[in-house]
Amino acid sequence: MEGGLATATGCSEMRHDPILDKWVIISPARGKRPTDFKSNTDPSNSQSQGPCAFCLNHEHECAPEIFRIPEGTSAWMVRVIKNLYPALSMDHPSTQFSHRSPNQLHITLTGFGSHDVVIETPEHSMTLANMPESSILRVLIAYKVRVQQLASNEIIKYIQVFKNHGVTAGASMRHSHSQIIGLPIVPTNVECRLNNAREYFTRTGKCNLCECLSREIQSTCRFIEESSHFIAFVPYAASLPFETWIAPKEHASHYQEIKDEQVHLMNVRTKYSVSRLRKMSSHPMI
Repeated sequence: MEGGLATATGCSEMRHDPILDKWVIISPARGKRPTDFKSNTDPSNSQSQGPCAFCLNHEHECAPEIFRIPEGTSAWMVRVIKNLYPALSMDHPSTQFSHRSPNQLHITLTGFGSHDVVIETPEHSMTLANMPESSILRVLIAYKVRVQQLASNEIIKYIQVFKNHGVTAGASMRHSHSQIIGLPIVPTNVECRLNNAREYFTRTGKCNLCECLSREIQSTCRFIEESSHFIAFVPYAASLPFETWIAPKEHASHYQEIKDEQVHLMNVRTKYSVSRLRKMSSHPMI
């Protein structure tokens, strides 16, 4: 079965790239996603000015809900739902090597994992940049709650929150939303960062990120803003234009373990940073 399970059954799977030593998700379902963007050349040109499936009173058009904020009311502010076109799914068998080629070069894992959507607002035209701080806070709390839930599953080894902005970045819906994916493996680039941190600690007895933050606080050339618990800055070796990091000043390794008052402070930094990006960008939808 050289083509793999995804080719034969239409189910998603994870394939290991032996050349680059990385895992790739093969998901036929992702190609079935609808889009409300008219073209790939103009990401702000949308067929849908609302309402859409993510809007208030259109919940029946979405995949099953995981939870909402606040709970127990139809007047929700944030909803976390399953992805209707998931890259990975908890419905697949738990991760196992489902296929190996005779020479062991091609390795495939079943498509077990989690892929959720966070609908950040019930309002179709609202964006992260023009949301009030209270709305962004609810989004950050939703991230924390869902990451905590996924982290309790021992098969999930890595969780990432991400947001695609515009069709060229991979977004298919204009309504402000983000996604959370839980993987049964640790991505190669993340393993590299962890290994670098371990090597630096072994050599110096210090955390490389904490050392980096200390230098950024002393410098003003890449500094954006700071609070009592967080700092926003442009990394020294930024790989993308406008790349911005928001990091805790105190040594911390897991987002889901930060205190609620720290989430509030992170919310203020997020609002400020996104608003600055919006002003500097030619893209008003951010």
